[in-house]
Amino acid sequence: MTSETPNLPTPDQIRRSPKVLLHDHLDGGLRPGTIIELAHKAGYENLPETDADKLGVWFREAADSGSLPRYLETFAHTCAVMQTKEALFRVASECAQDLAEDGVVYAEIRYAPEQHLEAGLTLEEVVETVNEGFREGERRARSNGNRIRVGALLTAMRHAARALEIAELANRYRDNGVVGFDIAGAEAGFPPTRHLDAFEYLKRENNHFTIHAGEAFGLPSIWQALQWCGADRLGHGVKIIDDIEVAADGSVTLGRLASYVRDKRIPLEMCPTSNLQTGAALSYAEHPIGLLRKLHFRLTVNTDNRLMSGTSMSREFEHLVDTFGYSLDDMQWFTVNAMKSAFIPFDERLAMINDVIKPGYAELKSEWLFRQTASTSGSVSA
Repeated sequence: MTSETPNLPTPDQIRRSPKVLLHDHLDGGLRPGTIIELAHKAGYENLPETDADKLGVWFREAADSGSLPRYLETFAHTCAVMQTKEALFRVASECAQDLAEDGVVYAEIRYAPEQHLEAGLTLEEVVETVNEGFREGERRARSNGNRIRVGALLTAMRHAARALEIAELANRYRDNGVVGFDIAGAEAGFPPTRHLDAFEYLKRENNHFTIHAGEAFGLPSIWQALQWCGADRLGHGVKIIDDIEVAADGSVTLGRLASYVRDKRIPLEMCPTSNLQTGAALSYAEHPIGLLRKLHFRLTVNTDNRLMSGTSMSREFEHLVDTFGYSLDDMQWFTVNAMKSAFIPFDERLAMINDVIKPGYAELKSEWLFRQTASTSGSVSA
């Protein structure tokens, strides 16, 4: 349950805390200034704004529609400027640097290689270039005193017919920077079962995959992702709340699917701000994460699309701290959950938890102890 300590983490402590990010789209996290520069080099003239600040505002406002299809339209501009090796390398490098600056120590960044072929790149060239960009971003982060490890998730688009091809691509690069597979895009009308061949292939290859499910569509999307496709994690999964009944006296009853998700410890990749923008939740206070946290579901906190949501991991946690009074203990719980659910080997996850995450939070918690001690000593001497 939520820690009872009255001391809430400050914005600075939230920023300095080690964080783990499992659900973040590469084409949804570009710097506005980078978009403008890349558009100029590519001769792309359809940007709605050419001033970086105004462009950032445009993306946020366009994404605040309450509609997932409308939200997804904003990606036409970012994908348009991500069609060359130079652009992909830069965007990937800046992604790693920006996350590290925000205190993220491990991230799985997803993107759809099939959306970056318009200038003649091959699928393999896209994957190799993005991987090189992530490695460069990790190096630059280290030179600035920050540590981060980035793994790639290759995404197939639900409305297209290349899922098996992308799954095979993810499997070929699984020991070279790619940690898993995903499908994304509009849920309604495009169930995950359309891509069963890809999921069956990945299971035969003992590979990992997550599925966007339970964001804009309801329980059937989650059920298919788990029971037909065999997803390791659920992208969003907020609609699982529809299988939970809260009585007038506060008692809670879980349906069969919700019980299964909790009992099996299936990770839910929650993205609070994004969920508000797409209408999957009405407010932070009403976001299912509050109840699901109390019920001990395997929850993780994520950004989804930092550009469109005008967010970061620190901002997501700030909203949760302000709304639910979460403490550093709660933040550590979410972070350890995420690291447990990552798609890298067990021993590497364990090392990250024991050697990076827990010591990082212990140090932050000790600040409260010394501050309280100093305060008490001062009052006694007075």
